[in-house]
Amino acid sequence: MVKVGIIGGAGYTAGELLRILLNHPQAEIVFVQSSSNAGNLISDVHLDLLGDTGLRFTDSFLFHDVDVVFLCMGHGKSKEFIENNNLPAGLKVVDLSHDFRLKREGNDFVYGLPELDREKIKKALKIANPGCFATGIQLALLPLAANNMLVDEIHVQAVTGSTGAGQKPTDASHFSWRNNNLSAYKIFQHQHEGEILQSLGQLQPGFSKGFNFVPIRGNHTRGIFVSAYTRFDGTLEEATALYQEFYKDHPFVVLSERNPSLKQVVNTNKAIIYLEKQRDKLVVISLTDNLIKGASGQAVQNMNLLFGLSETAGLSLKPVAF
Repeated sequence: MVKVGIIGGAGYTAGELLRILLNHPQAEIVFVQSSSNAGNLISDVHLDLLGDTGLRFTDSFLFHDVDVVFLCMGHGKSKEFIENNNLPAGLKVVDLSHDFRLKREGNDFVYGLPELDREKIKKALKIANPGCFATGIQLALLPLAANNMLVDEIHVQAVTGSTGAGQKPTDASHFSWRNNNLSAYKIFQHQHEGEILQSLGQLQPGFSKGFNFVPIRGNHTRGIFVSAYTRFDGTLEEATALYQEFYKDHPFVVLSERNPSLKQVVNTNKAIIYLEKQRDKLVVISLTDNLIKGASGQAVQNMNLLFGLSETAGLSLKPVAF
């Protein structure tokens, strides 16, 4: 059994992580840390876990009792946590924040997108879990980059559910504002752009065409709907063959021949990809659950790879179809 600790256990990503790990056949949750909830039942905060666990939050870091810790804190907090705590040698870390995703001097975290860096992840000690938008957009574009077929500007529009904004209420996540409403934000300047371009450049060095990303706040709770297009000189059949070859050994990426809907991925670790050729453009639809494949499910997928488990262990989750 892999013994697990969770730091920052009160938010949405931690709640999903707990839900998955409680039903994981080879994982045991040893402690869940939350300074603001220390002593409280986990099921008093994550109400969906009522009857599933009697665990309580703690304010202690039991590093020597676990094999891996998941950092589920806000952006900027993970870097501070790593600097202020002397972690035991050999303790594996999966960070779900933005803090270590970009490669820079002194950053020893491996970027945790299995469809890009699976072999590096298997040998890593520390994993930087990708962002939710970044996951869906990269999965839409990586096969093109791997074949040097990004030859023009890329245009992306992606709609995310309200849980992507985190558990702390904001003006833009308030029900009365969000319901029956849509809005664009951080146009061409979203924080996930850096990791997306970093990965595209890893597969297609020298890519320097424009990347135009318009993020949209949706009026639903969870799920990301990505629509991307760029110039593609081949046929739809050629594009399909590229995507099938690239993802043939990746269990969570599914190519659909039919135009899919978001509910097909909600509550799962799946990414559904759909392709269309329109005029001289390849249109790619990519669907993921922002809390699972875009966060906690992918974190467990990375844990499975770190410990030599089946990549799909604990992640056979059915979508919420209705």
